[in-house]
Amino acid sequence: MTNDTTTTPDTTTPDTTTPAGTTAGGVPGQATAPGHAPRQITPPEDRHATELAFLAAHDSGPRPPGWLLTPRAVVTFVMGSAGDALSLPKGARPGAGVPRRLVIEQKFVGERALVERCVVTLAGERGLLLVGEPGTAKSMLSELLSAAVCGTSALTVQGTAGTTEDQLKYGWNYALLLAQGPTEQALVPSPVLTAMTRGAVARVEEVTRCLPEVQDALVSLLSERRIAVPELAGGDGAQVHAAPGFTLIATANLRDKGVSEMSAALKRRFNFETVGPIGDVDAETALVRRQSRAGVERVGAAYQVDDAVLEALVTAFRDLREGRSVEGWEVERPSTVMSTAEAVSVAGSLGLAAAYFPGDRDVLSLLPGHLLGVVRKDDPADAARLLGYWDGPVRRRAEQGSATWRALWDLRSVLES
Repeated sequence: MTNDTTTTPDTTTPDTTTPAGTTAGGVPGQATAPGHAPRQITPPEDRHATELAFLAAHDSGPRPPGWLLTPRAVVTFVMGSAGDALSLPKGARPGAGVPRRLVIEQKFVGERALVERCVVTLAGERGLLLVGEPGTAKSMLSELLSAAVCGTSALTVQGTAGTTEDQLKYGWNYALLLAQGPTEQALVPSPVLTAMTRGAVARVEEVTRCLPEVQDALVSLLSERRIAVPELAGGDGAQVHAAPGFTLIATANLRDKGVSEMSAALKRRFNFETVGPIGDVDAETALVRRQSRAGVERVGAAYQVDDAVLEALVTAFRDLREGRSVEGWEVERPSTVMSTAEAVSVAGSLGLAAAYFPGDRDVLSLLPGHLLGVVRKDDPADAARLLGYWDGPVRRRAEQGSATWRALWDLRSVLES
C-alpha cells in the first residue's frame, strides 16, 4: 500500500475483485459506513456489508430459519475464498453497488473445521461457547458469526461481576412505569430478549465473570426458549417466546475458569469449542503484519516495520507462549499470556513509534522494552524469565550469526533496568 489513509472500496464496478472492507491496497481498513461518523472500530456487519450482500446472492441454497446466509456462505464469509474471485450466478440480482465478482477476505485465522462446527451448532439453535486463552480471537469470531447469520453483532451483554439478571432479561422505563404501571411499552428488553423476539444471535462476553445467580438465568432461557414477565401476568406479554433462529454465543477465557465456575446444568446447554493459538508461524506473522499495518495506516501514518523485526517479534512471542523455542530449546514460560493480540499491539506500537519519531532510533531497538512491558503485566517477576530467554535462545541465535538476533542480544541491558 502506498496511500496513508484508508478508503472505502469501490463497489460499483461490475467485475471488481477487490475484497470488500479493504483499503485500496488490499489491507483491511476501518472504512466508514454510509450515514455513520468515522469510528475507530467498524462492526463487521458494516465493514463487510458488500461481502454479506454478495454472499446472500451468491449461494441460494437452504438456510436455517431467520438466517441471512446459508451455512456454507457463513463459513466462506469467516474463512475467505482463498484468494479466488467468486462469481454470482447468471440469474442472481444483487442489490445496488454489489459487484458480480468478489474476493472474500479471510477474517479469522484458524481451522476451517472449527468454524464449520460452530456454524452447525448455530444452525441447530444450540448455544455455542467459545473458550480459550485470552487473545485468541474468540470475541472476533463470535462477532463474525453473528454478523453473517443475522446481520448484527450488536446484541451483546458484557459479562462482569456487576452484570445483573436484568441485563440478560429485561428492565423498565421507570418514568413510564410510574405513569402507566407495568405495560409492554414500559418494558426495556435486554439484548438477549431482543435477539429472542427477532430470531437473531445474542452474544454474552466473558460469561464466567458473571455471578452464578446471573448465569443461572441462562439455564432456563436456553432450555425453555422463553422469558417470563410476571409483572405482565394475565396479558399477552406475560411470556416472551424465542422466534425461530434464536441462539446464543458466549465466550470464556480459560484463565478465568475459577472466577465463577459454570454449573453442570449451564454447561449442558452449550456446545463447547476451544479456540487455540495460531499454529502456523507464517500465518501468525502475516496476521500481525496485516493488523498492525491497518492500525497504523488508519491514523494516517506510513507503516515502517520491516519483516525481520516482525519475524523476531512473533518468534519471541511463540517461544515464550509455548515454553520451547523453534529449535527445541527449553524456555521458561511467563505467567502472562503471550497472545497474538498482544503481538499485534506491540507491532502497532513499533509502527507508530517509527512514524511519529522518525530517525530517532532503530525500530528493532524498541522491541525489548515492549516485550518487557508485556511480560510484567501479571507478575513483575516474569522480567527475570524474559532475561533468561535472552540468555538462552536470543544469545544462541546471535552466536549462530543472525544479524537480527545479534542486535537484540546487544540490547540485553534494556531488560536489566
